Amino acid sequence: MLLAVLVGGAGLLASTGPAHADDPVMHHVKYTITAKNPIYANIYYIDQEPTIFSDYSHDPYRFTPNVQADIAPGKPWSYELNLAKPEYWAMVVVNTGPEPSTPEFHCDLSVDGAVVVSKDGPRGVLCSIRNW
Repeated sequence: MLLAVLVGGAGLLASTGPAHADDPVMHHVKYTITAKNPIYANIYYIDQEPTIFSDYSHDPYRFTPNVQADIAPGKPWSYELNLAKPEYWAMVVVNTGPEPSTPEFHCDLSVDGAVVVSKDGPRGVLCSIRNW
């Protein structure tokens, strides 16, 4: 009986491989901004996932760059990245800044090829899964 326990226990130990529980599943995220009318837009977006929330809390602009882009019908702005937790971190926001016009913005946020958030706004719009 002792031999059976030793053999059984050795078999369990031998079949246990290295754990990869620390490797998160990455999701492909795509932000897309369009406008019905041409505009030089102000865009902020999450471009990397902080290791811990306090990193983001202490310096959000380290993770949220600002770009200006010409957006017009047929000329969208988009950005793609991989995130482990898009439900917390995927976010893009666009506004007109000092521009006086009303471009009628539209944003799409896609995760793994499926649009999960789609919103419209006359002078600005925010797309995120999480309520910011």
